[in-house]
Parts: sequence; structure tokens; C-alpha cells
Amino acid sequence: MSDFIADADRALLERHGLADFDSLWEVELDAVDEPNTGRGGWSSVFRLELEGSGYYLKRQSNYLTRTLHHPLGEPSFSREFRNISLYQTLGIPALHAVFYGEKKVEGERRAILMTRALDGWTDLDTLLTQWGELSATQRLAILQACGQLARTLHKAGQVHGCFYPKHIFLKARGGAYLAQLIDLEKTRKSIFGQRDRVKDLEPLLRRAPVWNEAEIREMLAAYLHAPGNSGLVEAWWQRLAKRGSHKRSNR
Repeated sequence: MSDFIADADRALLERHGLADFDSLWEVELDAVDEPNTGRGGWSSVFRLELEGSGYYLKRQSNYLTRTLHHPLGEPSFSREFRNISLYQTLGIPALHAVFYGEKKVEGERRAILMTRALDGWTDLDTLLTQWGELSATQRLAILQACGQLARTLHKAGQVHGCFYPKHIFLKARGGAYLAQLIDLEKTRKSIFGQRDRVKDLEPLLRRAPVWNEAEIREMLAAYLHAPGNSGLVEAWWQRLAKRGSHKRSNR
């Protein structure tokens, strides 16, 4: 496949001699964390700054995902890039791809995925550690943003597969918050309807223990586009609470 370069970033990459696979593979950068190893290869993430704009450059070698469609494996970035493109097509707020490419070098399967850094955004995990310091207005706006994001995702017929606080990024705008998703590798089409949606939402609640029942109901009201005291919100609260209790008892 030919390399993908986002039109909005092409000129910037060209000015720095980074508009091709080999240049991005060879540029020396500091890794932001320890590389992932396994699957017969490795995968690593680097931070890149160009003229005041931040990017995350991810490189991997022989780090393959095997599926029914790709029994011999494909770079895990390939699936993530497809999902980033799909989210953009479906109008689901998520990170933006800047570059994607694959290359075989003497039997080694290399892949690069570059995305725009979410500078100015804060992951929900961080906001949860500050929950008690936020105003009631801020907390409500965050809950509503999370519910609306999940609604947009599921209305588009997708489930994220890792709908966790660390994968939800938020930014204050006026009296509200914008929200978007990262880490789309496990995204898939919803097959089982409500069952899939409950399964997708429940891990978020389990990983946000600072949210009380009233706050979860506020999030569900935004998700379901229904009054917080409605029977619909009550039914979903019961389903999620039941699944969460079952997951905790089976740890």
C-alpha cells in the first residue's frame, strides 16, 4: 500500500524532510516509554515537535496481529489506522492520523503510525484524580461529555473495546467539555446491540470509582438522551450495576 499523509500536515513534514517512510523511521527521537515487546517483534512511541506542533510517532517491527481476515498477521498499527479513518468517516471524535506506512525490509515487517498530539486536552484518568477539586458545574459537564461521546460512538454502530478513562480525552470549551477517543485498535462493529453497548460502557464505570450513583445517572442521561429520573436510565443503571458486580466477583 502507498503511504498515507494528511493533507493538512504534508507541507510541514516536507519542510523538515520527513514526508516519507524511511525518513520517519530513521529520525532520532527519545521514546516516551519502554517499548512493547512480544508478538515476535517490538513497538515503540516517540514524541516529535515541529514548529510548535506536537506529534506522536509510533514505529513497530514484526509486531503483528492475527485475525480471521489476516491469519498470517498484519502490523497492529494497520488496524488502528483503519479505525482512525473509519471514525473520521463516521463522525466519531478521535485522534487524527498524520502519516501511515508499511515496509518490508529483508523479511522484517515495519510500520509507522504518526498522529497529532492532543496538547491542551486532558485524559479522564487525570481528571478523576482531581474530581473532588472540580466544581459541580465542571463535574456535570464532564459526565455529559462522556455520555455524549459514548452515544455518538454507539449510534454509529461501533464499540470501542477499551472505553477506559485513560482513552477518553477532554478539553473545556465555554461551560462545556469536548471529548474524543484514542487507542482504537480494538474497535469493532457492534453485533449484539444492547449487550455490546453495556459491555463497552461498564469498564468505564468500574475504572471511575469516584463517580457516585447520581453522577453515573447523569452520564447515562446524556448517553441515552433521556431525563435522569426516567425508566430508561433506571434500566440501564441496573444492567450496568449488575454487570459490574459480576465482573468484580469474578476477579
